[in-house]
Amino acid sequence: MADALHAIARQGRPHTAVLLADADDPHAELLTLFWGPRFDREHALSLWARASRREPIEAAPLLPELLAVGDRFDALERTQKDRLRRLIARHRALSE
Repeated sequence: MADALHAIARQGRPHTAVLLADADDPHAELLTLFWGPRFDREHALSLWARASRREPIEAAPLLPELLAVGDRFDALERTQKDRLRRLIARHRALSE
């Protein structure tokens, strides 16, 4: 169970700096992606489009990785999804 969450974090972490560079609240953006029962691909594409306009070379290879993170999240059990959300919220609290 924890391995699946770690895989999502490992896969997504290197890309957050590019995707969330201009976000007022990066944690809120992350929670938006993972809040529902399924990964919010529409919001992910919006983040990617903004990053592509800002840093096209860095953002170009991120789209397949971002969608793969979504597929991994969608495959998690509900309890794992809830744990991931709590981890993001806890990290947000520690960052303030």
